[in-house]
Amino acid sequence: MKNISILSLIILLIFISCGKENHELTVKTTIKGLQKGTLYLKKIEDTILVTVDSLIINGNQAIELHSKLESPEVFVLDLDKSSKEEERIIFFADKGITEINTTLKNFVFDAKIKGSSQQKTYEEYKLMMSKFTNRNLELIKDNFIAQKENDTAKLKEIQKEYDNSIKRKYLYTVNFALNNKDSEVAPYLVLTEIYNANLNLLDTINKMLTPKVKASKYGKDLQSYIDEIKPRK
Repeated sequence: MKNISILSLIILLIFISCGKENHELTVKTTIKGLQKGTLYLKKIEDTILVTVDSLIINGNQAIELHSKLESPEVFVLDLDKSSKEEERIIFFADKGITEINTTLKNFVFDAKIKGSSQQKTYEEYKLMMSKFTNRNLELIKDNFIAQKENDTAKLKEIQKEYDNSIKRKYLYTVNFALNNKDSEVAPYLVLTEIYNANLNLLDTINKMLTPKVKASKYGKDLQSYIDEIKPRK
């Protein structure tokens, strides 16, 4: 009887284990103030943003979205199927669990994301980019005032600073990719931010990537892109 009981327990545990679906990526989300709506998890496939999972929200409930995931990749979370880019939460996910806590009122701005090491690296980059953006907004305001006052000297000064800002932003992205050659964020930034850089520069960054990163989705995409734009011999 004892042996039969042990055997039954083992079979039961196997049955329970098989009944549970193993997800490569789970996105656990809390949205304060949300009672009803539909949450979408999306990613880019062949330059098109596609929905990989969605959930209809009705009252207070645990929110989990799932996706297959071969290597670290950028995903999008939004509450509107046709939302604009500025209304989406964009995050870098790796296998396992990513937690996103935010509010309905400030869906994007209040988002706190906990998950992959790639997300931490991506947030570091975005923080610096926000500083460039804020400064450029100040320059636009100064430019408007200078135009109103017909201050040509000031306009030239503002234009020069704006051009330098673009160069600094570009160089920062290059250096960031080189300094994070062991992160999948590096080839992603090359493909999305500096894809029009000199071919030799792109090739240099690509060659410095670690084997693990080169074998990732964005590592392969970068290699394919470089092979595509290389001049035909």
